[in-house]
Amino acid sequence: MEKINADQSDKGEKQGTIKISEDVVTTIAGLAAAEVSGVAGMSGGITGELVEKLGRKNISKGIKAVMGENEVTIDINAIVEYGVNIHEVALELQNSIRNAIENMTGLSVVNVNVNIQGLSFGSENKEETGQTNK
Repeated sequence: MEKINADQSDKGEKQGTIKISEDVVTTIAGLAAAEVSGVAGMSGGITGELVEKLGRKNISKGIKAVMGENEVTIDINAIVEYGVNIHEVALELQNSIRNAIENMTGLSVVNVNVNIQGLSFGSENKEETGQTNK
């Protein structure tokens, strides 16, 4: 868990500590990533796949947070849609995740490492290639 010292009161009195769970940070990152155009999903490995098969959708699938004192590094494994500019999608992922975490938690995001794990060929692509029965 992340501790943030809450010494910022107007009177200079110490109010206590604030703890932000790694799960909270990865959930924020997952929600921010889901909003980025061109991202088809996350690649989560065996554990993430098992959780989904058991009926629990895991919004932080494929995301790892390494917590420091007042900072965090994010690793994200993403699957992008076929035909998008992968570099632009990755940059947008980095910016979106960084902004969401910093704005919601006050933590400093040191790095957002984006690993593109695959391409998604959606059902729209099948129609464009003439595989529909008309």
